[in-house]
Amino acid sequence: MRTLRDDDTGSAPVEFVLVGTLLTLLTLAVVQLAIAVYVRNVVHDAAVEGAYYGALADMAPGDGASRAEQLVGAAVGDGFGATAVATPTDGAAGPQVQVTVTATLPLVGFIGIPGALEVTAHAPRESFD
Repeated sequence: MRTLRDDDTGSAPVEFVLVGTLLTLLTLAVVQLAIAVYVRNVVHDAAVEGAYYGALADMAPGDGASRAEQLVGAAVGDGFGATAVATPTDGAAGPQVQVTVTATLPLVGFIGIPGALEVTAHAPRESFD
């Protein structure tokens, strides 16, 4: 005679809920990781593009910073809170433009820690000489 403890009746719905919850959380974690990597790549590309734009002979370094902010705003939204600072520096190869972009690191969707993601890019300064 089977005891109540050996009875499997009703275990399938519980198993479905538990496995479904686990798979849903795993899927959401992978999607969140993809969002974080996407935002990091956008911020990096914007910093590089801003550095090269600000290093042009007929542009000021500040133009590169505004270009970087514009690119981040176009890719992930203006409310994302990315700020860029451009500074002229002297490197081993000559004058350079350094653009540093600070943005929000997304933790849940695009909501995250403001200022936690910082990317710096350099570009050689061009001149008409």
